[in-house]
Amino acid sequence: MPFGFYIIMAAQFFSALADNALLIAAIATLREMQAPAEYEPLLKTFFTVSYVLLAAFVGAFADSMPKWRVMFISNSIKIIGCAMMFFMVHPLIAYAVVGLGAAAYSPAKYGILTEYLPARKLVIANGWIEGLTVGAIILGVVVGGTLIKPEIAQSILAFDFPVIDTGVDTVGEMTIGIVGVLYIIASIFNLYVPETNVDHKPLKKNPWYLIHEFNHCLALLWRDKLGQISLAVTTLFWGAGATLQFIVIKWSEAALHLDLSKSSMLQGVVAIGVAGGAIVAAKFITLRKSIRVIPLGIAMGIIVLIMNFVSDMWVAVPLLILIGGLSGFFVVPMNALLQHRGHILMGAGHSIAVQNFNENLSILIMTGLYFVMMRAEMSIYWVITLFGLFVSSTMYLVKRMHEANQRAHDDVIHLDDNPHH
Repeated sequence: MPFGFYIIMAAQFFSALADNALLIAAIATLREMQAPAEYEPLLKTFFTVSYVLLAAFVGAFADSMPKWRVMFISNSIKIIGCAMMFFMVHPLIAYAVVGLGAAAYSPAKYGILTEYLPARKLVIANGWIEGLTVGAIILGVVVGGTLIKPEIAQSILAFDFPVIDTGVDTVGEMTIGIVGVLYIIASIFNLYVPETNVDHKPLKKNPWYLIHEFNHCLALLWRDKLGQISLAVTTLFWGAGATLQFIVIKWSEAALHLDLSKSSMLQGVVAIGVAGGAIVAAKFITLRKSIRVIPLGIAMGIIVLIMNFVSDMWVAVPLLILIGGLSGFFVVPMNALLQHRGHILMGAGHSIAVQNFNENLSILIMTGLYFVMMRAEMSIYWVITLFGLFVSSTMYLVKRMHEANQRAHDDVIHLDDNPHH
């Protein structure tokens, strides 16, 4: 891989690291405020809403200027959201601003891969970006969980800079301040992201034109036989993954009797599995073979059901690694296939914006349903059962859809080869 690729990866790593550490800090802040427990999944909802509402605009924005500049501007918006949380703006509002930055950042970070690298390196690049993003999730939740540990928090707060009065007096302020530094490091890397010398389309001023163009791209990708399969899989994966973050926290409190700091570490355990699965997929699965991984999604949903019978930490950790590993292995090839089809059909930024719209709409719906279940005080074991069955049955339907597409394609080829028709 060229050196510039590693700069892109470093920028992505620190930005995602900060996003995930900030999520744990925001949950801790909500608990300090004694906010209702169901507000916690709403953090993800507020973070995600920008991806859905601005999908028609962020792709065009990402394609209108060099990607490094888009990433730098987007990261600056995240810093503003982080600062708002530091200055006591409600965590839901502040995290929504961070989500606004993330929505603008995403088409640039994926789009630059298709501009910068040849198609044959896209699965490997996706293995890297998913592996590092997941590494950032692991470290992010571990950093967030560690910083809110009472003994560690107090020792950091007790540290005084000579002469300077930082004005940081609470655990929340200290955690959010450290997260802000991570965003600043990501911004510095953004400035060194390489130019790709791709022609940029001037940003259209008419919002209705952008919405119409986005709808056209959305229909184009869903009509494409390979695009629709990969889009269906990644859409389900991200919705399920976001919900699983909160399920793991609630389940580890109920089944393993862990506090927020320790249960956030278990989120990291799932992410270790995803990173492992992503690395193995990048090594062994080519773009041409990518569609063969769909059955692993069905298996993942079934294996999730085993969580209902686990109350021992030594069983919980390998189980969560396995769940993560299966999901990482099947999502990386799907992501690469989707980017490849999208780049061919409509250009990198627009394609990623369509992908983000679908995936984040899925996150909104699934975390919203989780919020409703928590509000109704449904047992976490029932939630896990419904979640596992939903993932398996949906992936089975996607598999059937792909088989039907294949049969239709074979019939067309057969007709073309037969001169009597």
